[in-house]
This record gives sequence, C-alpha cells and structure tokens, in this order.
Amino acid sequence: MISIFEDFKARVLGAVEALQLEGTLPRMLDASRVTLELPRDPKHGDFSTNAAMVLAKPAGQKPRDVAANLVAELEKDPEIAAIEIAGPGFINMTLDPSAWRSHLAAIRKAGEKFAGADIGKGEKLNVEYVSANPTGPLHVGHCRGAVVGDALAAILAYTGHRVTRESYINDAGAQVDVLARSAYLRYCEALGLDIGPIPEGLYPGDYLKSVGETLAKKHGKALLTDDEADEAEWLPTVRNAAIQGMMSLIQDDLQVLGIDFEVWFSERSMVTADMDRVQAAIDRLKELDLVYFGRLEPPKGQPIEDWEDREQLLFRSSQFGDDTDRPLLKSDGSYTYFAADIAYHHDKFLRGFNAMIDVWGADHGGYVKRMKSAVEAVSEGKATLDVELCQIVRLFRDGQPVRMSKRAGDFVTLRDVVDEVGSDPVRFMMLYRKSDAPLDFDFAKVTEQSKDNPVFYVQYAHARCHSVFRQSAEAFGEKVDTSDVDLSQLEDPSEIELIKSVASFAQVVRAAATHREPHRIAFYLYDLASLFHALWNRGKDAPQLRFINVGNAELTKARLALIEAVAMTLSTGLRLLGVRAPTAM
Repeated sequence: MISIFEDFKARVLGAVEALQLEGTLPRMLDASRVTLELPRDPKHGDFSTNAAMVLAKPAGQKPRDVAANLVAELEKDPEIAAIEIAGPGFINMTLDPSAWRSHLAAIRKAGEKFAGADIGKGEKLNVEYVSANPTGPLHVGHCRGAVVGDALAAILAYTGHRVTRESYINDAGAQVDVLARSAYLRYCEALGLDIGPIPEGLYPGDYLKSVGETLAKKHGKALLTDDEADEAEWLPTVRNAAIQGMMSLIQDDLQVLGIDFEVWFSERSMVTADMDRVQAAIDRLKELDLVYFGRLEPPKGQPIEDWEDREQLLFRSSQFGDDTDRPLLKSDGSYTYFAADIAYHHDKFLRGFNAMIDVWGADHGGYVKRMKSAVEAVSEGKATLDVELCQIVRLFRDGQPVRMSKRAGDFVTLRDVVDEVGSDPVRFMMLYRKSDAPLDFDFAKVTEQSKDNPVFYVQYAHARCHSVFRQSAEAFGEKVDTSDVDLSQLEDPSEIELIKSVASFAQVVRAAATHREPHRIAFYLYDLASLFHALWNRGKDAPQLRFINVGNAELTKARLALIEAVAMTLSTGLRLLGVRAPTAM
C-alpha cells in the first residue's frame, strides 16, 4: 500500500525514537496508541497527531513539553512546511507541496494496487450473504444485502484476505413444503386443470408457473392424485423441482448484478442418511459442557419466539453474553433453526475459517448475540463472527412509494429494479448510505444525469478523464507519453488538493476494510469526482488551468499524469463496488 498517512505516521514515530535515543524521552514507551489523522478543520493543516498526548503520562512529562520536543525534531523534515502545537498538546502539520507530488509519483509507479494493503495477511475469511429461503425471487431488501456483501468481499480481498463468498440456502423445513404445494398447483394448471384462486398461505406469484410447466413436461399426469392425503407420493419430487427452479431463478437474478459465489451451501445437506452434522455440532457442545436440559424463564417485555414452558435441551448462550439460554430441539424433537445455524457455522470453522462475516437483514438483529456466542463456543474461542445488518430499502418513483411487483405479486423484486435502472445505479446507490440506516431509492433520481445523482457524477468523472486523453492525442498528434514527467509543474492549489484526495484513497480503503463499511468508498468517490469536475470547470474561465496547453508540453504532461492517477483511482474504487468505469458517456 502506498499511503502518505502511514509514511508520515512513521516519521512521527521516528521522531519519538530520536528523542528516546538522546534521552529526552524514556526508552520504554508504548507508542501503539499514536495516531495520525486528518484535522476536522483544513485550516489546521494536513495531518494531526496525538503523539504528545498519549506519551506524556508514561513519560512523566507535560503533554505540551513533549509536543515542543517532537515539533523541534519534526521541523528538520524538509517535506513538512509548517508545524504547530494546538490545544493541550496536539501537533498539526502542513506538508510542502513537494511531498504531495512525490507521493503522486509513488502512486503512479505502484499502479492499480497502490491502495491495497496486507491487513488480512492472507487469513482465510468467509463472507456469507444473500442467504434466503429459496421460495421465490429475491426482493429489493435482499438486493441491498447482496450488494453490501459483494462489495465488502471485494474490499477485503483487495486488502490481503483470502475471501470465500458463500450463500446459505435455507432449503429445509416447512417453508419448502409450502413451496412444493404451491408449485404443485402450477403443475395442475400446466396440465389444463382449473386451480381457481391461490389458497391463503401458499405462494401466489407467477414465478412458479415455469416450475409447473417443467413438471408437466417431464412427468405428464403421473404426479396427479385424487386425494390431498396422497401428497407424500408427489411432494419429494415437486419439492426438489421447485427448489431447483427457485435456485436457478435466484442465481439468474444475482447474475444481473454481477454476483456469484464460490460456495452455495444447502441446509438440507447437513442432515443426510450418511451424516447428521447438526447432531455432531450438538455433541460437540455437550463435550464442552455447554448443553443441558432445563426450563427457560417466561420472557419479560418482548416475547421470545422460541420460548416454551417445558424442559428442553438448551445451549448455555448466556455464558457468552446472550440474554438467555437457547433451545436446540423443538417439542416434536426436530432441530430448531438455531441448532441448524450452529451446525452450519461449525462447518465453516471445520473448513478452516476462523474469521466469518455474515450480512443479514436488520430484522435479524435480535439473533446476533446468540449466533456470535455459538460461534465462540463451538470453536472454543478460536473463531470470530462479525454480523453486518442491512436496513430496509424504501422504493419511490418521483417521490411516491412503489409497493407491488407484477411477477412476485406482493413485493418488488431485485430483478424489477435492475431491469428498470441498470446494475450500476442499483449497486452504487445501495452503497451510498451506511448499511445500518434505512435507504430511500427513487427510480427517477438514480437515472438523472446531474450532480444530484452520485453514480452518474462519479462515472462521468471517469469518462471525462478519458476524454482529456483523447483530446490531448488529437492536440499533439499522438498519445502523450507521461512516463517521464516533471510533476513540479503542478503548482496550483486546486491541483495539490486533487493530489491530496487521490493520496487519501489508501486510507479510505483501509478504513472500509477494518470497519466493514463499503459505503466509505462510495462517499470518497463522489468527493474525488467533485474535485475533478471543479478543476475541469475552472479551466473554462482560467485558460492557464486547462489540462491541455499545446504551447507548454511539459505542463500538459504533468496534468495528464495527475488525471491518469485520478482515473486509476476512480476505476479502482468503482471496481471494488462492482460498478463499471465507462471511458465515454
């Protein structure tokens, strides 16, 4: 990673070491809490460090005294133009423009991986998202989780993690039997029978018609029965066909967003004739003395959905910070959803994943504590689970709510949204807000060609960069070679500000990976695009700032080199978000 933040943090730590060597500071000091940050007010310089504040007490000195000594040492650095002590002992630094130009040269030399970092150090990391019941097409709520998970996986891979993208198929339980009965009606319909209105409790969407037609074509009338009690004869066959049809539908829908997975994990695969991985996970918890038979106290306040007033098999979830212990078996002896989820995450651990991230809808927020406790327990503290929650998406058209889908019948599908506005606006706008905050998505606004439409504004900046390259080739009769460029030609403050923005990308990527917040990159790209567009517009009124100056080839080369770095940064950021970087619009 080429990071000017890390570079100057190292210089601050070097100044600390120099003071230790000369005896001004004691040798044994913990400098792990020393940070380098952007000041909230740009008037306070380029960087601010808390070094004097965190070192003063262990050094037995006053913070401003430590700061004064650090300032005296850092003033020797020729790339620091100004340095001052602020408040109780913070140190603010302003860099010389030459430092930014040198950093731009390093970025250009490093290429597209300049903002990548080895944060992960090759650690295996499982990112699970779009884990839904295969009972119909994905709705717009799934869409947000899909995009957040996919972008997060890309960012983590870019920062040195060995990422596996995984989706969990909830293809066991009562809901898939309901799906099968719904598909059976469509099978009867495909054979020409009058099925009447879809009964309450079954899935009414037209998306099951294709499953019914496939069954009719393959089996003819062989699956028809005269008595509903005979459903056992056809249920397994129809259920398998329905799940297969729905998974094909889901995978096709995800493809339009550019999303695929290395692993599609079936819940049904955990309990087979040869193996019962759920029981194996429970047995493991028994070995660890984390399972017992007991009764749960009646819930206080909000009801607990899995509470039953009976003696039952319980996991000691409260031992790991959960609100209460959790049941593993239902009253009929079948496994609870929680037991299956423990087994699934135990399987991840056995596959070598000590770090796991799940992306869930916000309605699953109450499930987080118990699942994190289960992972800690079943791995004996060797694995961690992070859960990223995605809040609801509210759809609007010209300010009016959009509620229904022709295909699904009672919700708006992911495919409906992508088909109308395209994959790029959907992906970018799903990331242009923190995932734990509700998102308003207006079909009209995301297709506007204006500054108010962030995805257009960012993509247009990238296209504009490439239009400058084409114009320079026309002006000079050939593509301008910027391999040997004098960046000292970049002197205007607006050019230096643009370099600063490009230079900050590495730190933005690091923060997005560390905090699991891909929206940081979307926000950053909009800000970078704004600076570039502003410089472009200034050139209209101030000819000396235009990117192409036929009378000054060296200045043109320097500005083209800067624009190349801007274009590279925009394309890298967009790629991490799964959005195209067009070269013309």
